[in-house]
Amino acid sequence: MSLVKAATAKPVFFTLRQFGRQSGRPVEPGERRLFGLGMGGIALFLALFVLLPLCAVFLRSVYDRDGAFVGLANFAAFLEAPTLVRSVANTLTLSLLTTVITVALAFLYAFCLTRTHMAGKGLFRLLAQIPLLAPSLLPAIALVYLFGNKGILRGLLMGESIYGPIGIVMGEVFYTFPHAVMILTVALSTSDARLYEAAEALGAGAWKRFATITLPGVRYGLISAIFVVFTLVVTDFGVPKVIGGSTNMLATDVYKQVVGLQNFGMGAVVGIVLLLPAVLAFVADWVGQRRQMALLSARSVPFQPRVSPVGDRLALLFCTLVGGLLLGLLGVAGFASIVTFWPYNLTPTLANYDFAQFDAAGWSSYANSLTLAFWTALAGTAIVFTGAWLVERAPGRAAMKGTVRLMAILPLAVPGMVLGLAYIFFFNAPWNPLGWLYHGMSILVLATVAHFYTVSHLTAVTALKQLDAEFEAVSASLKVPVWSTFLRVTVPLCLPAILDIAIYFFVNAMTTVSAVVFLYSPETKPASVAVLNMDDAGEVAGAAAMAMMIVLTSAAVRALHALLSRALQARTQAWRRR
Repeated sequence: MSLVKAATAKPVFFTLRQFGRQSGRPVEPGERRLFGLGMGGIALFLALFVLLPLCAVFLRSVYDRDGAFVGLANFAAFLEAPTLVRSVANTLTLSLLTTVITVALAFLYAFCLTRTHMAGKGLFRLLAQIPLLAPSLLPAIALVYLFGNKGILRGLLMGESIYGPIGIVMGEVFYTFPHAVMILTVALSTSDARLYEAAEALGAGAWKRFATITLPGVRYGLISAIFVVFTLVVTDFGVPKVIGGSTNMLATDVYKQVVGLQNFGMGAVVGIVLLLPAVLAFVADWVGQRRQMALLSARSVPFQPRVSPVGDRLALLFCTLVGGLLLGLLGVAGFASIVTFWPYNLTPTLANYDFAQFDAAGWSSYANSLTLAFWTALAGTAIVFTGAWLVERAPGRAAMKGTVRLMAILPLAVPGMVLGLAYIFFFNAPWNPLGWLYHGMSILVLATVAHFYTVSHLTAVTALKQLDAEFEAVSASLKVPVWSTFLRVTVPLCLPAILDIAIYFFVNAMTTVSAVVFLYSPETKPASVAVLNMDDAGEVAGAAAMAMMIVLTSAAVRALHALLSRALQARTQAWRRR
């Protein structure tokens, strides 16, 4: 070939723009069929285990308990039932109150972590994550030990009962606190120092800078934290079930209608009502995120907090108090699980860990949770990461990809109680050929994967977007099969994110209650449901012991995750460093 021809020949490698014009990558017909089957499989999975079950809830709401079509009669009966209407008011009121308290505390905590020179920031970041290791039942159990009829601190309530609004708010603040802290820490970590320098040069004081720079800069983080906390409280089942007393909440009303009264039509109606505030909060948060603009540019200067002896000491005092309360609640549950009889006989004993005396399943429930968590992590990670890769990297029709993206986001707005109820109606239907899944471990795994699909999907998408699309283009030019590139390049480079997804699935499968409370059988009952059943039976010590086993397992897995992440960063992420 002449030099002229060589100079004018088309290059071997594709530019990123050319890469995009060719539907993501140049592919062989066999590979295109493989992509099509994969995309269809992910769409089918999300349709079968998210979309169609939700449709079954809406369909069941127009039938009575005998299976006769009644139209909107169930909704009319709901509006005419004072108890059910009161549960809506209770749910909204207590959720708003909890949101205000939690977001205020979390904002101050995150501000101390990011805007001061306080000592021990790493420790306080760790303490803030404690509630993530436990089922929401645990803080309620700990509060019963502290403020219940035999609680050592019941006098502090000045005659009020912990069983009701006070207990619900206290338990939910503990449960939702780490979620708000994580969001607000990220929001407060992103700031341009030049804005503060300019404001100070113009004579603006500390409060003026806070009101005109800090708050506007984190407003979308605040909005996200508010809606996340509100949604978590509205949809939580564990705290009000243990410590709610006679205070009706929507999540517990779904349980009462389905399990207690066997009124599936009314249960579907309450489930739809429970779904509404969660969906509205999700949409509002999504709209807020769409309006957010970048706060940092290439010329921005990262904000560095100044040393303030008084301010740093106050921050340390506040974080010590909050972190101590979080650790204290966990410690109370742990201590109560190893004493003979709270609070009269505090002799240490491991008798409470002999679960067979409290529950017929004994240690089998804990083994079931390990099985559930393992398969959820394994299957969920494989499905989610493959699905995200197909959506982001595979050639295909935009309409198909958009549909899969929408279905992947949908589970984030669906409460676990509603999803579990949906599985009853869909998979327990006589006409459904997938009915064999019901009451087995498979249905628990699938429900848990579907329930926590969205966050894992977004994690995978974020990791994939950090990889240059030229990897696939180069592989195509060298005639390397697409699956070889996926396994030998994409997966190794995304291993830290894949590990994060697996741990997220594992820990949530260990701690979830609402997503599985309708779906277990005596042979597949998980530990979180065993905690609920033991507490219902009055065996609070056994419930605390089982809850602590969940906490210890989650903590051990998190520690293993930290070690593996560090090793993987050294082995697979060296290319990121210069």
